[in-house]
Amino acid sequence: MVNFTHAIEEFNNYKGSEKKKTLIYNNKKYLVKFPDPIREKNKNISYINNAFSEYVGSNLFKLAGFNVQNTILGIYEFKGKEKIVCACEDFTDQEHVLYEFENLALSTNPDKKIETELKDIMEVLEENKMINTEETKQKFWDMFILDSLIGNTDRHNGNWGFLQNKITGEIKFAPIYDCGSCLNPMLEDKELSKLSEVELKNIATNVYSCLKEEGKKINYMNFLKQMQNEECNQAIKRVFPQINLEEMINFIHKIENMSEIRKNFYEWIIKQRYKIIKGINAKIHEKP
Repeated sequence: MVNFTHAIEEFNNYKGSEKKKTLIYNNKKYLVKFPDPIREKNKNISYINNAFSEYVGSNLFKLAGFNVQNTILGIYEFKGKEKIVCACEDFTDQEHVLYEFENLALSTNPDKKIETELKDIMEVLEENKMINTEETKQKFWDMFILDSLIGNTDRHNGNWGFLQNKITGEIKFAPIYDCGSCLNPMLEDKELSKLSEVELKNIATNVYSCLKEEGKKINYMNFLKQMQNEECNQAIKRVFPQINLEEMINFIHKIENMSEIRKNFYEWIIKQRYKIIKGINAKIHEKP
């Protein structure tokens, strides 16, 4: 693992709930995310799981062919204690600036507050004249499919966006970033070891997006199974062939400093969701 302890530190200007530093490593700028010990009251979490979630989630996107933020799993020594961290490479520079979707939403309809209601998000993408609507919607739904596989519960309006070239004005869908809320980071290894097969299946299938329909959070697997959203169906047809399950599982089992219990847990829930998506993909292809 990379040791970031003595990397050059800059003032941090990144947002988000996790503890973080801005560090320069090998002449590149990284947002380094630290374990978050205070996400949930009265819970003695293991302090390292959100770093694993960020790293694994980002790399599963990459293995499926997505343009994604580069991440490095490493360590940082603080007050005599060694912490596992995830370093996320900054993909902005002097020419490219990131605009999160929430900024686009604010500028598109000043009279309406856009949160995570799916209908409102689609309206913004259809109404805004600065972006390529069809291309953006495709990339949004492609991202949704992989988020369903990894169980990302926090793809809110500040966790995806657009990269603009300040010289040419060109606007592109930004690399996928901020995957730290996937793969159940709040579950400790001790808890994972006690889960029954019924409980594991429940975790795999009852995972919710922060996107909403009529005010209710979307259950990823139920939403996909209903096959009522044609844009989502088309995304399954595009994305499923890119998912190499064996490659993903092999990647997980080669990760340093992660327990076998957690590796096996990741493998189990991803295989269960993959099986569901595979079945849905087959049904979509059978539709007239």
